[in-house]
Amino acid sequence: SSPIAWLRTRFYYLLIRLYFDQEFSIEEFTRGAKQAFSVVSKLLSQRKLDLLEELVSAEVLQVLKEKISLLPDSHRDALAADIDAIMYTTEGDVRIYYDDDGRKFVSILMCFWYLNGANLPDEVPGEAKVFQIVFGDENMKEKKHLLMANYEFQREFTEGAKPDWTITRIEHPRLLE
Repeated sequence: SSPIAWLRTRFYYLLIRLYFDQEFSIEEFTRGAKQAFSVVSKLLSQRKLDLLEELVSAEVLQVLKEKISLLPDSHRDALAADIDAIMYTTEGDVRIYYDDDGRKFVSILMCFWYLNGANLPDEVPGEAKVFQIVFGDENMKEKKHLLMANYEFQREFTEGAKPDWTITRIEHPRLLE
């Protein structure tokens, strides 16, 4: 990311610590986001959407129910990310906002790059190229795809609100469209 974007996100983290949660740590948040991403992506892959109700917003869950039912098995398998297969994680957009009722919210977009061994075609829909990595020698090739996912986490910081982060956006480009 650009130096300006990096500075802007660090400024937002400072604001979160100053005005919302004095113990907020982006490192701790990132660890939790990676765990949540791994759990949610596996549940999506297994079509266990009823287990996502406490983790994902109702609006996102409704959209997922429609999309998951239409996915081919190979794309559904590619959604799953083992926590050890997450190669790179970065924060995207950070927002602090208030709604019309004066409730306070923070949302953080997280971008994950992960390896997955699903049997995807070389060219996936939309004519976008998926990276492929081959492990092993010629006789024992193991093909993995380097895939990307964006998950947005939101938490309400209004006094009396539950201190839980909820996933309010799930994107698996070229897989879950």
